[in-house]
Amino acid sequence: MSLNQEEVARIARLARIELSPTESLSTETQLNGILGFIESLQAVDTTGIEPMSHAVDVVQRLRPDVVSETDRRADFQAVAPDVENGLYLVPKVIE
Repeated sequence: MSLNQEEVARIARLARIELSPTESLSTETQLNGILGFIESLQAVDTTGIEPMSHAVDVVQRLRPDVVSETDRRADFQAVAPDVENGLYLVPKVIE
């Protein structure tokens, strides 16, 4: 797949990016390079290869799941400007 100037202009418009003619040509070259690289990756035969999340088989060290902090909700709500039924009240921003 290869992009032309019209398609680059459409992508730029959708992304709300203003491109000068010079930038548009440069962007076209870069995007076509990226798409060419993706095509070459898709051409590789991956039959029989199991998908993995990391190139190296690593194990995450886990810590015990214990409570390390006390409940300070009442302290925080005591200094809040406006609280009702345990919820913080904030000014309405969308009408």
